Amino acid sequence: MDENAMNPGTIPGVEDPNRSRVMHTTLRLSEYAGILGYTRRAVGLSGVILGLSRLTSTTASDSEKLSSYECGFSPFDDARNRFDIRFYLVAMRFIVFDIEASFLYPWSLTLGEQGSWGYFAMLDFLLELVVGYVYAWKIGALEWE
Repeated sequence: MDENAMNPGTIPGVEDPNRSRVMHTTLRLSEYAGILGYTRRAVGLSGVILGLSRLTSTTASDSEKLSSYECGFSPFDDARNRFDIRFYLVAMRFIVFDIEASFLYPWSLTLGEQGSWGYFAMLDFLLELVVGYVYAWKIGALEWE
């Protein structure tokens, strides 16, 4: 017996459009089951790592931990103290060359698919970076003192 024949108000042989929509929604949500499982494992592992570090860590501070570090400033001074702008400039240069490296890696993997256009586009990008580097060197932006 047809399923629609049992439900009053339905036309035999015609599928209910709402039922089809529910089935498609269920199928779409099931596609994300792998991502959900991965997220659960990542959150669980993070919790385990944080819990173990809290259990095994010591809270005693020593002189090495309280001393000045990389930038030479005491870590317990007022946060509103001014310091030299050169630290920002070094950070900006690092970011520029870090972005360059992040573009070069995928470009090198797909160079065969890009052809000559991709090759010359990256050559242009690298040339602009070299020109910027030479300019910064000439005006003395790379000198610390």
